[in-house]
Amino acid sequence: MNRENSGKAIVLIPARMASTRLPGKPLADICGLPMIVQVAKRAAEADVGRVVVAVDDQSVFDVVRDAGFEAIMTRVDHQSGSDRIYEALLKADPHGEAEFVINVQGDLPTIEPAPIRASLKPLVDNAATDIATLTVAITDEEEKKSPNIVKIVGSPLSETRLRALYFTRATAPYGQGPLYHHIGLYAYRRPALEKFVALKPSTLEKRESLEQLRALEAGMRIDVEIVDTVPLGVDTPVELEKARRILSEKA
Repeated sequence: MNRENSGKAIVLIPARMASTRLPGKPLADICGLPMIVQVAKRAAEADVGRVVVAVDDQSVFDVVRDAGFEAIMTRVDHQSGSDRIYEALLKADPHGEAEFVINVQGDLPTIEPAPIRASLKPLVDNAATDIATLTVAITDEEEKKSPNIVKIVGSPLSETRLRALYFTRATAPYGQGPLYHHIGLYAYRRPALEKFVALKPSTLEKRESLEQLRALEAGMRIDVEIVDTVPLGVDTPVELEKARRILSEKA
């Protein structure tokens, strides 16, 4: 997939300094570059559109700009990454040129370009799809039981795609068949993002602590592309060291 057949896309990367488990996370050094710059580099390698980092701290703004990437300053009090990227979208693209908005989390320094590109496919293929996201089949038995691994209950559309019916921390669905680990990377149609951020937190969202349930409860359609691997999210010092090892081996 390239820019010609993916429509007009913008990649927005939210970066929040106030991480509880890893303070100053966007600036953590990984192979000589701040984490947020490593993420921006991965997003640029996907070559799907303009890359903008949505920051809430001047020091992060400066390192992103010094590395040659675009940065937008946003409020510090946003409750979610989707709220932050929406503010950044309005500032970066006030005239609505971007048809699709890809939200790449700022703590995925080892993500490959392919999953970022894959996130657009459900939107390009089906005009009825509001939001697209990613998943991978679970192979580890402990992950199937873990409430920290979010599962997708979905109806198969093809060998590589599901229509999401529910997201849960429980082991679901019941019975024989694959279980799918949700990867928190989203692609929105612009009107869908506008609708989503205007919605109030929903009942099931608050019960499961899963923001994407707000969209499903509001009747929005989420389709899911099945990919091969889960990108490493960095939330702890241990995961930071793992990310450093992964990228140093690729250098």
